Amino acid sequence: MITVHHLDNSRSQRVLWLLEELELPYDIQFYKRDPKTMMAPKSLRAIHPLGKSPVITDTDGNVTLAESGAIIEYLINKYGNGRLAPARDTPEYTRFIYWLHYAEGSAMPPLLLKLIFGMLPKKAPLPFRPFAFLVSKGAQTQLINPQAKLHMDYWERSLSESEWFAGNDFTAADIQMSFPLEAAAARAAATDNRAHVRAFLRRIHDRPSYQRALHRGGAYAYANEGGRPAS
Repeated sequence: MITVHHLDNSRSQRVLWLLEELELPYDIQFYKRDPKTMMAPKSLRAIHPLGKSPVITDTDGNVTLAESGAIIEYLINKYGNGRLAPARDTPEYTRFIYWLHYAEGSAMPPLLLKLIFGMLPKKAPLPFRPFAFLVSKGAQTQLINPQAKLHMDYWERSLSESEWFAGNDFTAADIQMSFPLEAAAARAAATDNRAHVRAFLRRIHDRPSYQRALHRGGAYAYANEGGRPAS
């Protein structure tokens, strides 16, 4: 049996969605963020030393696995039976592998930096907040926002060439890419003047499997990004 160690408002929502797409049975172990730090609780370290989410455990093989991309590859390879991945030795499969790893390796770092620097003025001691505000504004204006825009324009151009990231068929790469696009829509106005990004978000949010994952996983802050009401 697969168990998803699920942290609220996190990347683990993608794993629930993938399992719903594959129609696999699974259990959920729920964890809540610390309301002060917004970090995962220490109890997750009992499952994985880094205490991060997502993590899955699979009693079939005694597997404990972290990292979204690794989890997706594991589930697709073991349980996919050809679903949600292009045929190997095709151009689409190369694109599939690229987007699967690009999502966390390249797309998320600018968005994470934007989140951190956006929080910096509020987290700084009161006497230093004006200075922290200037540092935050300078870093975002000069470095972070241009990088975020570069990636968001890249998504728009890629989605203008095919309906999905790996080609004309929906794959697990689209599940993996959902979180960067949802986060960018919330933090960096990704859907402004990017019709293909907006359409992608609407398509994934309309999928029955996405909605089932929301029902099982609970509240998810990014569920309405791209124009679809949250459930």
